[in-house]
Amino acid sequence: MKVLVLNCGSSSLKYQLIDMENETALAKGLCERIGIDGRLKHSPLGKDEYTSDAPMKDHTDAVRLVLDALLDANHGVIKSIDEVNAVGHRVVHGGEHFSASVLITPSVKKAIEECCALAPLHNPPNLIGVNACEKLMPGVPQAAVFDTAFHQTMPPKAYLYSIPYEMYEKYKIRRYGFHGTSHKYVAQRAASLLQKPIEQIKMITCHLGNGASICAVEYGKSVDTSMGFTPLEGLTMGTRSGSLDPAIISFWMEKEHIQAKDVENILNKKSGVLGLSGVSSDFRDIETAKKAGNERAAIALDVFYYKVAKTVGEYAAAMNGADAVVFTAGLGENSAVSRVAICAYLGYLGVSVDPEKNGRRGEEIDISTASAAVRALVIPTNEELMIARDTKQLLES
Repeated sequence: MKVLVLNCGSSSLKYQLIDMENETALAKGLCERIGIDGRLKHSPLGKDEYTSDAPMKDHTDAVRLVLDALLDANHGVIKSIDEVNAVGHRVVHGGEHFSASVLITPSVKKAIEECCALAPLHNPPNLIGVNACEKLMPGVPQAAVFDTAFHQTMPPKAYLYSIPYEMYEKYKIRRYGFHGTSHKYVAQRAASLLQKPIEQIKMITCHLGNGASICAVEYGKSVDTSMGFTPLEGLTMGTRSGSLDPAIISFWMEKEHIQAKDVENILNKKSGVLGLSGVSSDFRDIETAKKAGNERAAIALDVFYYKVAKTVGEYAAAMNGADAVVFTAGLGENSAVSRVAICAYLGYLGVSVDPEKNGRRGEEIDISTASAAVRALVIPTNEELMIARDTKQLLES
């Protein structure tokens, strides 16, 4: 079985074609600048990367170019579109409609559309990708894999905000959480690495990248997570503020004579470590600036490490203990400095990092010392593979 995995953004489309017999990515790539001028980067297995500047007025054009690349005589990996058995779509927000991945039907599309108000930057292009595939690949089954679905196991004490209950009933204002596909994938891999059934493990998974979130995974289920009604809540991130006192917003609006949308733009795009450091939203740039003596860069990193460590401690309390802390995503996987700084706060839990193991990159590894009571793991995430697995399971069931 071959599954085409699509992740449609507002002006981009990431894709992978995965052979599920051995879970090998036959090709992967990116369409960017959709609606502007268009650019395709295509990397087929065992062949040179192919790049093409091609007009893409919309996502339908982008999907058509992806299919053409997969079929091309020189850099393609399949001979017929009939070899694609299914398409798996990343869909950011499923609201309370979906607690698991589903095959796409007209009613599913309607429910995704109803969630557009909750994720106006993400759900509309996700739907466009679905419609494009229906047009270009009629009859091929499609699945929706939701960022929010894994967190639907959270209890009310974790997902309800302390606001009038009718606001939840009327507008579904609650914690939803995001990065669920990543948290689910690394939790499953962590159980394999620890050689224990996931139903017997309490773990805290840390998806640390430009966007960052932490999840308390108790016996295989999400019981709390740091992102909330939107991906703005929680940790300090690359450009996002994370949690703050809500009264700051009205204070800010009055002092600066700006609108709510202006504040929201600043909190989403000009805050986080970018706003604190004044250097960059890229943690690598900030680490370099810190080494050069930039005090604000050092403070920005300290704030980030502190917030991550505090949230890990919060979730250890929520689960009455933890067996493992898992690091994943760009920063979590690749920054040994960040892992050491965060784990330095976690000695009380029984976390202890081996410097030699922590220095290795690009592999699943337990970076703990032999005596550590709580294991610290590094697991590269693979959301595309998780989407493909869910799609395959839906077809087979």
